[in-house]
Amino acid sequence: MSDVSRRSVLKAATSVMTLSMLSASARAALAQETWDVIVVGGGTAGMPIAIFAAGRGARVLVIEKAPLLGGTLDRSTGQIAGAGTVFQKSKGIVDTPDAHYEDIMRINEHSSDPALCRLLVDNAADTINWLAENGFQVLPQHPVLGGGHEDFTTPRYLWGKDGGKTILAAMEPPFQRAVQCGRVTVFTSTAAVDLIKRPDGAISGIVTEDDQGKRTDFRARSVVLASGGCAANPTMYQELHGSPLWTDMAYPFSQGDGLMLGLAAGGEIRGGEKYTGLFSILLEDKTVPSASQGFLRTYGTPEKPIHEIYVNSRGERFVREDHPSIDHREKAACRQPGQRFWAIFDDAIFASGPLIVPSFSRDKLAASFNKHPMLTKAVTLSELGVRAGMDPARLQATAAAYNAALHSGGPDPLGRVVRPLPILKPPFYAVRAQTWSIVSFAGLNVDTRMRVLREDGRPVPNLYAAGEIIGAGATMGNAYTNGMMVTPALTFGRLLGSRILPVGKI
Repeated sequence: MSDVSRRSVLKAATSVMTLSMLSASARAALAQETWDVIVVGGGTAGMPIAIFAAGRGARVLVIEKAPLLGGTLDRSTGQIAGAGTVFQKSKGIVDTPDAHYEDIMRINEHSSDPALCRLLVDNAADTINWLAENGFQVLPQHPVLGGGHEDFTTPRYLWGKDGGKTILAAMEPPFQRAVQCGRVTVFTSTAAVDLIKRPDGAISGIVTEDDQGKRTDFRARSVVLASGGCAANPTMYQELHGSPLWTDMAYPFSQGDGLMLGLAAGGEIRGGEKYTGLFSILLEDKTVPSASQGFLRTYGTPEKPIHEIYVNSRGERFVREDHPSIDHREKAACRQPGQRFWAIFDDAIFASGPLIVPSFSRDKLAASFNKHPMLTKAVTLSELGVRAGMDPARLQATAAAYNAALHSGGPDPLGRVVRPLPILKPPFYAVRAQTWSIVSFAGLNVDTRMRVLREDGRPVPNLYAAGEIIGAGATMGNAYTNGMMVTPALTFGRLLGSRILPVGKI
């Protein structure tokens, strides 16, 4: 982030904190008023909701549990995508929402919500162009086909040099203008702990609790839940996804509070079955969740192809290591016991091949084997299996089959094409890798007006949701589909504020 942008964000933080520290009497006075919109969460979706609703003349109250606005944008890569953006047009790239929609559905095999995805592709470019109007800039080579996930067929994937912070820097000036003109009021370090319901089930406000334990009721015409997912709550994550939360990298305020508020109002949570993990992370230890110590190099290039083989706890290879589809490899890894695998290699590969853990130097990695719980070294493959926790006999047989096919020039048992070296020279090495995720695939069920839906499909009156709280599975499906987390949060937030939420005389 540039010095100017950084100063701007810090200025915004100071302004917001001033509002948070209103006197008890001032806060009580605000509690006597009825707001057009209360937004629970001041992050990727919540900020555009407030900006655009205020632009229509609404009085908006933003409740944020963290001490600062921005939510996950402080750590997000901020990868977004849209068809027909100014960034595409500047490079002569022709694209359409239909082509974008087809790419999304191809990548996630039609597992995302088609109506929400259609809404997204038809409005994503306007969202990105609005960011551009507010100073958002992308990397010089962007838009691109992809980056770490399955490629699009048309370059439309883009992000700024500071990731999510680049997006935050673009949204902060219009947000602050709305605050300064009195249309938006913000309470940070304040949690929404309950919803206020009328006898007919309609939502008419929220109950908040500040960091001093003071509770206040606020009334509103509409309430929007935009408080993120549960990727920092291991217990809830396991219950909703059927998978442990392997790493603790998520935004610490992503505790699932908004999900519980939605359930309390009669809403339904869906999408946990779409969970899939990324491929692959080196964890600090075997606790769950554990800190990350980097990522394995599992993306080969013609100049630096993959040298290792990947085996599961049964000592068996389970995927073609150079398979061109990252989605194929991710899903294969998630089907293994414990959703983990080991990269196996020998001394010749360690000495001459690309470094398997790029965040380590070669000397640091060499010194860490048999000291780090995820790094194992042994004189024989059988001992390696015993030490690392793999079936030793099958590990030997797996390596022998790989080497035999390579030596004979015959086809690889799993169809691998690039096989630089056999695994023959002791000592032998194993690096344990874990699939992982920092997003919630499960979320509140909503319709295309972003209304929270009950199990019978009827909307909860006056209650809306946007952002990760509707679940990554709704828009990404059961794959990591390019831009289908941040773009929907921004776009659905903009649509809520600009045209969906009722605004006018209360």
